[in-house]
Amino acid sequence: MGERPTVIVTGGSSGIGLATAKLCARRGYDVAIVGRSAEKLAAAAAELRTAAATPEQRVETRSADLADFEQARTAIDSLVEAGFGPDILVNSAGVIVPGEFATMPLENFESNMDNGYWSVVYPCRAAVPHMLKRKRGHIVNVSSVAGYLGIYGYTGYSSAKFAIMGFTEALRFELRPEGISVHIVCPPDTDTPALAYEHTLRPKETHAIAGNIKPIAPEKVAEAIAKGVAGGRYYIIPDGLSAFYFRLKGLLPELFFSIVDGDVKKARSQKP
Repeated sequence: MGERPTVIVTGGSSGIGLATAKLCARRGYDVAIVGRSAEKLAAAAAELRTAAATPEQRVETRSADLADFEQARTAIDSLVEAGFGPDILVNSAGVIVPGEFATMPLENFESNMDNGYWSVVYPCRAAVPHMLKRKRGHIVNVSSVAGYLGIYGYTGYSSAKFAIMGFTEALRFELRPEGISVHIVCPPDTDTPALAYEHTLRPKETHAIAGNIKPIAPEKVAEAIAKGVAGGRYYIIPDGLSAFYFRLKGLLPELFFSIVDGDVKKARSQKP
């Protein structure tokens, strides 16, 4: 048998990142997770060792603030030195801080960008030189439905996620000739701790737009990532409704604007 494939998952101690790391562990990968909290990383690592297909599989953790390039580079470099290629880098670290632009604290807007955009760019910058040497690898950047649909109350979050979309598309063209595949993931509301916190900050108009749509499970996103990487797909959109709105906005943006304008109007007409 050859060497086991390796995956590095940022934001791997919870939510989509942890679900993806667990799936990779069950499929026989050596798995490394990167995040801020050493305590959460340790707990997640224990879950990954339990999920692993064989006792020989390795699980590594690195604590880092991925919005700081030096910390991101140190974490990635040390994992590469430990034998984590990586074959796959999954960037799922980020925050969701909603609020209306005119009244949202500026630091919340900046937090969305620091922890939702730079936290993706910096690990990529750290990992790409290693992938170029090997002439292979996959980069999976987790954006959001809010990365192609501007949503009321998400001026900060959508800014970061739209930025990831543009960055990842350009990166795809640069790395494809080098044998490196790049993928973008656009999940809808996903049942994670970050979503629970976000709900406490959402304006009522944002809740109206979301309607009664039930959040999907992070495991569904993880499965979509695995299938998308295996199939060589660039766009990975885990659910049918989100895929429909992706096509709708691309083909008929005026209709999309009309639908959302109607939702906002309805929300504002309702009594508190």
